[in-house]
Amino acid sequence: MTDEHHDTVVVDDDRSSGMGAVIGIIAIIVLLVAVWYIALGPGTGGTTTNNNTTNNGVNVPAVSAPAPGGS
Repeated sequence: MTDEHHDTVVVDDDRSSGMGAVIGIIAIIVLLVAVWYIALGPGTGGTTTNNNTTNNGVNVPAVSAPAPGGS
Protein backbone atom coordinates (compact mmCIF):
# COMPACT_ATOMS: atom_id res chain seq x y z
CA MET A 1 0.00 0.00 0.00
CA THR A 2 1.06 3.44 -0.76
CA ASP A 3 0.56 6.10 1.76
CA GLU A 4 -1.11 8.93 -0.02
CA HIS A 5 -0.90 11.88 2.29
CA HIS A 6 -1.92 15.22 0.83
CA ASP A 7 -1.71 18.49 2.61
CA THR A 8 -4.55 20.81 1.72
CA VAL A 9 -3.59 24.46 1.79
CA VAL A 10 -6.33 27.04 1.66
CA VAL A 11 -5.23 30.55 0.79
CA ASP A 12 -7.74 33.13 1.81
CA ASP A 13 -7.07 36.58 0.46
CA ASP A 14 -9.21 38.74 2.65
CA ARG A 15 -9.31 41.70 0.35
CA SER A 16 -12.55 43.23 1.36
CA SER A 17 -13.67 46.08 -0.82
CA GLY A 18 -15.55 47.61 2.09
CA MET A 19 -12.57 49.62 3.29
CA GLY A 20 -11.91 50.95 -0.19
CA ALA A 21 -15.53 51.98 -0.57
CA VAL A 22 -15.45 53.83 2.75
CA ILE A 23 -12.27 55.67 1.76
CA GLY A 24 -13.81 56.50 -1.62
CA ILE A 25 -16.96 57.92 -0.06
CA ILE A 26 -14.92 60.00 2.39
CA ALA A 27 -12.79 61.31 -0.48
CA ILE A 28 -15.91 62.32 -2.45
CA ILE A 29 -17.37 64.09 0.59
CA VAL A 30 -14.12 65.99 1.16
CA LEU A 31 -14.04 66.98 -2.52
CA LEU A 32 -17.64 68.22 -2.41
CA VAL A 33 -16.96 70.26 0.73
CA ALA A 34 -13.90 71.82 -0.91
CA VAL A 35 -15.88 72.75 -4.03
CA TRP A 36 -18.66 74.23 -1.87
CA TYR A 37 -16.15 76.21 0.16
CA ILE A 38 -14.47 77.66 -2.91
CA ALA A 39 -17.58 78.23 -5.07
CA LEU A 40 -20.36 79.09 -2.64
CA GLY A 41 -19.03 79.41 0.85
CA PRO A 42 -16.86 81.90 2.66
CA GLY A 43 -13.91 81.08 0.43
CA THR A 44 -15.35 83.04 -2.50
CA GLY A 45 -13.74 86.28 -1.44
CA GLY A 46 -17.02 87.93 -2.30
CA THR A 47 -17.65 91.58 -2.79
CA THR A 48 -16.97 93.91 0.05
CA THR A 49 -18.91 97.13 0.38
CA ASN A 50 -16.75 99.89 1.72
CA ASN A 51 -18.83 102.89 2.68
CA ASN A 52 -16.47 105.46 4.08
CA THR A 53 -19.14 107.91 5.12
CA THR A 54 -18.33 109.53 8.40
CA ASN A 55 -20.89 111.84 9.93
CA ASN A 56 -19.62 113.56 13.01
CA GLY A 57 -22.70 115.76 13.43
CA VAL A 58 -21.14 118.68 11.56
CA ASN A 59 -23.24 120.39 8.89
CA VAL A 60 -20.97 121.46 6.07
CA PRO A 61 -22.41 124.38 4.06
CA ALA A 62 -23.09 123.73 0.43
CA VAL A 63 -20.94 125.51 -2.12
CA SER A 64 -22.99 128.20 -3.83
CA ALA A 65 -22.60 128.89 -7.52
CA PRO A 66 -21.89 132.46 -8.59
CA ALA A 67 -24.86 134.38 -9.90
CA PRO A 68 -25.08 134.52 -13.67
CA GLY A 69 -24.56 137.83 -15.40
CA GLY A 70 -22.83 139.45 -12.51
CA SER A 71 -19.94 141.78 -13.14
